[in-house]
Formats: sequence, structure tokens, C-alpha cells
Amino acid sequence: MDAEYDYVVLGTGLKECVLSGLLSLNKKKVLHMDRNKYYGGDCASLHPLNQLYETFGRTDFPGDSLGKPRDYNVDLIPKFLMADGTLVKILVHTGVATKYMNFKQIEGSFVYRGGSVHKVPANEKEALNSSLMGIFEKRRFRNFLIFALGVEPENASTWKDYAGGNFDPKKTTMNDVFKAYDLSQDTADFTGHAIALYRDDEYMSKPCEEAIMRIKLYYQSLSKYGGSPYIYPVYGLGELPQGFARLCAVWGGTYMLDKAIDEVIMENGVVKGVKTQGEVAKAKVVIGDPSYFPDRVRSIGKVVRCICILSHPIANTNNKQSCQLIIPQNQVNRNSDIYICCVSQTNLVTPKDKYLAIVSTTVETADPEKELEPGLKLLGKIDEKFVSVSNLYEPLDDGTESKIVISKSYDATTHFETTCDDIMDMYKRITGEEFDASCIEIKLKMKD
Repeated sequence: MDAEYDYVVLGTGLKECVLSGLLSLNKKKVLHMDRNKYYGGDCASLHPLNQLYETFGRTDFPGDSLGKPRDYNVDLIPKFLMADGTLVKILVHTGVATKYMNFKQIEGSFVYRGGSVHKVPANEKEALNSSLMGIFEKRRFRNFLIFALGVEPENASTWKDYAGGNFDPKKTTMNDVFKAYDLSQDTADFTGHAIALYRDDEYMSKPCEEAIMRIKLYYQSLSKYGGSPYIYPVYGLGELPQGFARLCAVWGGTYMLDKAIDEVIMENGVVKGVKTQGEVAKAKVVIGDPSYFPDRVRSIGKVVRCICILSHPIANTNNKQSCQLIIPQNQVNRNSDIYICCVSQTNLVTPKDKYLAIVSTTVETADPEKELEPGLKLLGKIDEKFVSVSNLYEPLDDGTESKIVISKSYDATTHFETTCDDIMDMYKRITGEEFDASCIEIKLKMKD
């Protein structure tokens, strides 16, 4: 293997696989290695069910009592894709979406408010019938949406209908916007957390441009297929890294699983390659997940996740076979939101009449599992549950000098928007160029 590459990529998590696929597509010479025998790294899908028990160190595998084990594909870090989001555009641009994968729409998006589960309105009719808001608040919210969805940050003529007078998306805060439309705190909560998908309320005091673009993305995604803005791969998220791995291989990339990394070779503070099993792969840039560079990352917190097997859909979701449910921080006196995603046999990840519900949040106390209780209570009877607490890491530097570019850990969210932000940031650090996904037209056929 003693050879020279443009890029050596360590770890087969989704971020690393997307980048190796894009770099290979750009006709770069890529070597991709992983110490594991399987694709996906921390965000792998486990199949069959006994792998889940083994991963969590459990010896009480129940055989067929939970359905056929081979019918399970369990995501360790479950996330949904925004139908008009960056990751879907990359999937279409590279051909991975059409050549290697099938998708199914997630049936509903919900938010917890005032002790109850409410559907996030998917259209004007649902908004008028929603119990999230009173009749006068609905009118105010409608006016806010009409304005927000019409805003183009670089086109001042689209700012003129702002209810608060002078408007500048680079100066006017989101808090000012909510006040201008006289929206209640509850409405601001579900808008910021269930639509704009913020994890906390820091965005309220910042210029509103990003928040408005997030709201527009939600409704643009919603308009693709209706019902909800989210889609999800048939057979689980494990199909995503494998799809990009195939893309990389087609364009000349080399993949090696079950390869322990002995050393990252440095010279005068700059990476020169990696050594594995006595062989050296030289590289201009080395890319990888935090686990390969423990001395080059810092811990920024922890995330707790609980994978639950159910025999019923989540209550108060109109028997949806798949859904996302967000519990905004203010609703349960926390600093971080709680996320729930549910998938089932309709997504080909469980046997018939079984459901996978995963509850996750950012850890704030010394008792992480207890922090999930507001979400776990909404699930009803749980057949089995598997709890994990993971450290969150970020790189100490951007890799400009060392030529080592490291991804961030996967956060508690059950959508890919923060993941895409990191992928795009890494792509720019690696290549020096922006990846422009804005002009990519999305054409996907959903699986029935």
C-alpha cells in the first residue's frame, strides 16, 4: 500500500463518506480506511437485532419474541433528511440517491406544548384547525409566515411588508420579528424549535437572516411531498455511507475496512500520511472523525440517547408509522430540546407491528437518563430500551496549518441540518472552495 494520495480519509461515518465521494467525483485520488469491519462508524445501522444487544453488552437477546431479528435495522444515531436540504441535494448531484438508494417520506412532524402533542401545521387548513394557537394568534402567525417566506435577504424590495417598520435581515433580531407580529412565547417556541430547528434560544438575539432561511427551508421541504418535510432511507441510515462509498469506488477511490491505524505521520507540524500494519500511505491532507485524533479535539459536552422498541405507534400522532416529535426546552424547564424520532416496518427497519423510537438530548445533569423522561413518558409501554451516553467532540483548530481536517461529533438532533453544516465547512477547509448546492434541482421518487 506504500503509495501517495491526495486525501486519506479515516472512519466511515456519514460525514467522511460524503467527503470521500465528493473528492473522488472531483477526480482526486482518495484512500478511505476504517478500523471497523463495517460502514457507518458511530452512525452505523445494526442488523440483525442481536447486533444491537451485542453492541450494548447485553446477553439477554430474546430470540424471535420481538419479531424476526433479520427484519431490524437499528440506527445508532437516527436522523431524518430535509426533503429540500443540502444532504438531499448532494445525494442527487452525485447520483447516489438515484443509483443506490430508495427513500420514504416521514409521515408527520409534531411538537410538544402545554403538556400535549400537537402536529406542526403542514398547510393553511391545518394551521386554521390546529390547537397550537387561538384564532387571533393563527391570523398573526399567518401574517408572519407570509412575510418570512417572501424574504430574500439580498433583495431589499422583499423587506417592505415587515410589520415592524424598518427591516434588515443582517441587523433585525428574531426576537424583534416575533414582537413585530405580536406572536406569543409558545408560538415563538414551536417556530424556532420545531420549524427553524434551533436547539436553544440563542438565535433569538441574533440577526434573523439565518432563522428566516431555516423557516423557508422547512416549508420548501414540506412542499415537496406534503405531510412532513422529512424523508428517510429505506432500510435505515446505514445505506447513506455505503452509497457514498460506492460512489468513491466508482470514481477510483480505494476502501479498506478492518484497518487499524498505527500512526499519523507528521513532519514540521504538517501531516505527511498514515501508517497501518507497517505500510505507509502518503497524503496531502488527512480527514477523519474525532476518534482517530484524541489529542487534536476537545470535549464540548455529552449527548444521551435511548433506543426503544415499541409494539405501538406514539400516542397522539394519529397512528403515524413514522414521525419526528420535538420537545422545546422551555416546555420542560431545560436548556436543550428533547428529540424523538419514530420509524417502523413502513421504512423496512422493523418487523410488522414493531416500532423504533429514539429519544435524545444534550446532557445537562449528572443523571442523563432521567433527562429523557419527558420524552420516554410520551412513548407509552416500552418493550426494550438501550441507553447510551456519548461525548461530543470538536477539533481544536481548522486544519489549515496541519492539513488534518477533523469532523465534529453527531449532536442530539434528529435531523441532518447541523451535520450538513459541518460537511460543508469541512469541504471548504479541505478544498478552499464553497460547495454550492443552491442550483441543484431535487427530483426523487418516494417509495410507496
